[in-house]
Formats: sequence, structure tokens, C-alpha cells
Amino acid sequence: MSDNYYDIGTQINREPRLAVLIDAENISASYCKAMMAEIARYGIPTIKRIYGDWARPNLSSWKQHLLDFGIVPVQQFGYTLGKNSTDSTLIIDAMDLLYQNKPDGFCLVSSDSDFTRLAQRLREAGKIVYGFGEEKTPNPFIASCDRFVYLEILTREYNREQRRLYDEESGHEHSAEGKRGEAGASDLDALHTAAGSAGSAARELDSRVLNFLRSSVSDLADETGWAFLGDVGNLLVNKQPSFDPRNYGFQKLTPMFRAAGIFDIDERATGNRNVKHVYIRIKEGM
Repeated sequence: MSDNYYDIGTQINREPRLAVLIDAENISASYCKAMMAEIARYGIPTIKRIYGDWARPNLSSWKQHLLDFGIVPVQQFGYTLGKNSTDSTLIIDAMDLLYQNKPDGFCLVSSDSDFTRLAQRLREAGKIVYGFGEEKTPNPFIASCDRFVYLEILTREYNREQRRLYDEESGHEHSAEGKRGEAGASDLDALHTAAGSAGSAARELDSRVLNFLRSSVSDLADETGWAFLGDVGNLLVNKQPSFDPRNYGFQKLTPMFRAAGIFDIDERATGNRNVKHVYIRIKEGM
């Protein structure tokens, strides 16, 4: 559980109900599968809506994803050339949902800073706000969310996992059948291409990142210098909503702290032999 710091807004006895609102004019359909898999980690997406002018051919790539994930398309015509009416419709719907359906949290999917005030207003009402957008997303929108996830990172990790699963399945079939067919080889090559280089997501932990980790551990350390990793993870996200170990090429928080090289790590046993609590402290002289 030490790595599971995505617990913002989790309620006792039930998973949070989430409203997923997607700006189709601003987000590519290629992110959909990875994004919906990520949202499922935070709660149950009971409301799923996507906004755009569906008469435009550039949104046709969304069609199959809407069917696969049960996302409801909301039609919004552009009333004036050069003006985007989608943003206003999404914002109005979000406020209606806030007071009528009353979900526990909102997932705002856009790279548009126009949703900054909406995110702030939803949080003021006590709702959890998860933002999803590209790395180009302006910081004011990112900072206004409880947590912000970069879609490029999600998709890269999702494709890598799909490639791993495909490799395992193909290996099993190879043992049973002697060889893999040509069609299977073509599919695998396509997955390899989509996933990109295995190390492409890794980023060097520079002094800025190390100082951020160090200061957060220091903020929570007890008199002996140790801090519970789960609490540290929550604090990191509270300080910087876009923080995610996957942004630096790490699947979990523990490997990231190990790679930093400036922390002692202590895995402590619990009553459950399958669960350990991870504590960290800054090494002496660091």
C-alpha cells in the first residue's frame, strides 16, 4: 500500500463516483484507452460525456471509443466562426452535475486553460478534481486540480504494458504451437511501434526534482528522520498536482526514491505478510 498514494477523496465503504467530461475539440482519441484505464484507478466513472461538433469529420476517430466505453457524445455547434462553444457547454454541464447528480469527483479532460476557473470552483464545493491533458497544458489549469496526469505518459505506459502482455501471450502460444503466425508477427510489430522505445519515458532526476523529494520527506519526518512513504506521496501531489513517478520513467514511488540515491528505505512488516509499510529518510550528509 505504500505506493498507492492515489487516494485523494477515497470514501469509506464505497468507491468515489466520478463524472468524466472530455473536450473532444482539444483531445485526441488516441489517448482514450489509456485514460479510461487510469480513471478506473480513482473511482467509478458513472457519468461519461464528451463535447464537440460531431458534424465535423475530424472527430470521427472518437466514434469507436464512445461505443467501447459508453461515453455519451454531446453535440455543440460552433455558432460563430473561430469561436469554440464546446467549453461553455462543458462548464454549464459540470455545474448542473455538481448540484443535481452530486458526484464525488470530476475528471476534466482538456489541455485548455479555459477550464481553470471551473476546476477551482469544483474544488471550492468540496469535490475532487482530476485533470487530464497533454504536457503543453498551461500551469494555471494544472495547479487548479487536485491531481493532473499527462496523457502522453499514460499512453506510453499503457502501450508498453500491452506490448508486454502480447509478448507473454505470444511466448505461450509459441511453446504450444511451435511458432507464431505471420499475422501475429505483424500485430506485435505494430504494438512495438506504438509503444516506442522502452526507455523513452525515463528522465534524469535532476537537482530540482531531488530537492523536491528531499524537502517533502523532511516535512513529514519524525524525530528519528523517518517518514511513511504513503504520506510522502500524498504530500508530493498536494504540492505539485502533476507529480507522478511515471513522468520520470518509474512505475511506482519506491523505485524512484531508490534511484535517487539519497534516501534510506525501510520496509516494515505488518500483520499481513503480503503487505509491508515503506518508510524513508534522508541519508546522513545528503
